[in-house]
Amino acid sequence: MKKVVFATLLGGFLGIFDGLTAWFTPEVRDQIAGIVVGSTFKGVLTGVIVGFFATKVKSLALGVVFGLAVGAFFAYLILLMNPGHTLNIMLPGSLVGLIVGYAAQQYESTKESTKFEVRSTKV
Repeated sequence: MKKVVFATLLGGFLGIFDGLTAWFTPEVRDQIAGIVVGSTFKGVLTGVIVGFFATKVKSLALGVVFGLAVGAFFAYLILLMNPGHTLNIMLPGSLVGLIVGYAAQQYESTKESTKFEVRSTKV
């Protein structure tokens, strides 16, 4: 599996949990389904962007910072539409980006990790 696909799937998976954190805000519990769908989309988008970055840049520190920045950026866009819940929106969204950035940099596809060299030995 390629880094972009891995990061996209991870971003979508983590986006589900990002959206589920809205349950802890009683004012928005009736909107939980839409929030989970939106957060999943935000996580997928974050995963695609961070995955492409991870294929071009081979630095764990830069990958984590870039992931954090992308996650925080998309969370901020959501915050602009829903002011008043800053910590509840920014923290989970930023964490999704941070985790995806770290995982995408650490990920090594199975094709790359199972390469081996056949050597012949003459006796």
